[in-house]
Amino acid sequence: MSKQNDKSERANWAGAAALAGAALGSAALAAVLLYGTRAKEKPTPSHPEDAPETD
Repeated sequence: MSKQNDKSERANWAGAAALAGAALGSAALAAVLLYGTRAKEKPTPSHPEDAPETD
């Protein structure tokens, strides 16, 4: 291969790697945002007035 062809082939791989990295980063960011915005329900505290009477 000539040096010109080798450089353009490396540039193609670099571009593909950058695109793949951007896609993975975007997917990871979307997953974090979706997971982080989910509201976790807290259990309601039991009230003493609802407790059964015991001796």
